[in-house]
Amino acid sequence: MNRPADQPAHDPARLRASYERGPLTEQGVPADPLALFTAWFEDVVAEGLSEPNAMVLATASADGAPNARTVLLKGYSPAGFRFFTNFTSAKGRELAENPRAALVFPWHARARQVRVTGPVERLPDAESAAYFRTRPYGSRLGAWASEHQSSVISGRDELERRYAEVASHWPEPDNLDDDADAVPLPDFWGGYRVVPETIEFWQGRPNRLHDRIRYSRALPSAARWKAERLSP
Repeated sequence: MNRPADQPAHDPARLRASYERGPLTEQGVPADPLALFTAWFEDVVAEGLSEPNAMVLATASADGAPNARTVLLKGYSPAGFRFFTNFTSAKGRELAENPRAALVFPWHARARQVRVTGPVERLPDAESAAYFRTRPYGSRLGAWASEHQSSVISGRDELERRYAEVASHWPEPDNLDDDADAVPLPDFWGGYRVVPETIEFWQGRPNRLHDRIRYSRALPSAARWKAERLSP
């Protein structure tokens, strides 16, 4: 019997997994959530998980319309979680209107998830420039070629034509020592830092009785964190 065109080959409602990983307890977590984040992050890197620094970034416009996309974590510290992008992109415009965000690290292979919420601040130009210089030559050209990120373009040809233009303007140097300075930092591109107010660690457990430990602090500048268990 042929399957109706609108019927998927696999019913999402029937796709299930049982999570059998170890527990996450209030007594077993460190006082500093960054210590636990580091331990979990090192776990997924050691396991060889593809794109372990991939995270979902959720933003909202001034009128509250939500938006989400996957970006790459490019650093973290007690000051916050860093990523880089085009300031004129949809996320850049939304962060200008509503400088708050949420992050999700979906580490499915370990039946783990980390959620972060808090205000967002622009990184200093010097910090953005320092990171930009470490990017591959082609990625730096790509930032210039996609100057109008999130805007409608006529097709792939337009993007590739723009890339060829910037490549001819800033040719790749023969001397690798000069490569870092071959392409300047665009004034429309740079970094953001999500300053955590809450960091939640989710560990999958059997029978959907998952472990959830949320760290929170009253102000981003507060030194001490409070850890609480949440109902799954």
